[in-house]
Amino acid sequence: MSGALNTALVLALLAVMALRPPMPRHSSPFNLQFALGWWINEMPFLGLYWLLAGTIGTLIHHPWSGLLWWLAAGFTMVDVLLLAWIAVRARTARPALSAAFRAVYGPEGVPRYTRPAWWRFVLPIVSWRPDVRRIRNRRYGPARRGNRLDVYVSRRHRSGAPVLVYVHGGAFVMGSKMLGAHPLLYRLAAQGWVCISIDYRLFRADYGDQLADVRAALAWTRVNVQTYGGSPDAIFVAGGSSGAHLAATAALSGAEVCGAIGFYGYYGHVGRRGPAPTSPQECINPDAPPFLIVHGALDTLVLHHEARSFADRLRAVSRQPVVYAELPAAQHNFDFFHSPRFHTVTDAVVRFAELTLIARA
Repeated sequence: MSGALNTALVLALLAVMALRPPMPRHSSPFNLQFALGWWINEMPFLGLYWLLAGTIGTLIHHPWSGLLWWLAAGFTMVDVLLLAWIAVRARTARPALSAAFRAVYGPEGVPRYTRPAWWRFVLPIVSWRPDVRRIRNRRYGPARRGNRLDVYVSRRHRSGAPVLVYVHGGAFVMGSKMLGAHPLLYRLAAQGWVCISIDYRLFRADYGDQLADVRAALAWTRVNVQTYGGSPDAIFVAGGSSGAHLAATAALSGAEVCGAIGFYGYYGHVGRRGPAPTSPQECINPDAPPFLIVHGALDTLVLHHEARSFADRLRAVSRQPVVYAELPAAQHNFDFFHSPRFHTVTDAVVRFAELTLIARA
């Protein structure tokens, strides 16, 4: 019985950390409140599975068996309510995104939200789709492991498709093209896009090397994407966390892209100052491409006011649209798994691309 009680208590702690994480004073690459609350905030169903496996069987087999039973049963009910609250409040992403698009594009710019497949939320770690082919480890530069990319394409071949190049996060020192935004990559590819997820140099590489890698990957994409059915005139660059930093800096410093998309991005300075830019803040200019910036109000790694400040500075200078959406209940890394929140964000990405390409036509 003590095992069931411990499971219920641990899940209660994780759920509370997801619902009300203590917000730090400064952004940082890692903190405890993120580690405890992030995954359950995006995947409450997995928390429910853990709860069922760790408590329900014990409670059924030892009914009414004393104080520990009542404590375990009570905390189990509390956990169910907390997990349900976490799942329901993900719906707050839709009005936040709608308001952000309406403020920039007017009522006609509001994303058209789609109905997700329910089973993807029950199995949120499964992104694979049978109608999407993943072409692995195409080399775009000389580095052995750091200059590889994966291409995601629909098995129903088409031409002239829009293209998304995704740059993973990891505080500039870790990460992989296998992590981050897989629900987005697979879903867009299934809809006919060509999606590319890149690796870049991490160990013993400075920010200038990493920025050069992102630019090289975009150049490779422009030259080769027609082979996979994509249009070199419809390339969008996106990234999460430090990947959003690299994507934004590349887009603002001369990379030929139609638009840039940042998820939970860090946009401050990195490394030593020098002739090359160390932050997208240094590169803000009137000719910037359109931007979509999505950030969580409960992000405990990169504080939301920093992302909002970057969006405000960019909006004040750029001649192109800058959409900033602050998701009320979102943490860092919200693009890792299928969730109602990220499904809604993906609808917004599609609408942003549509509006951008219409304006360019």
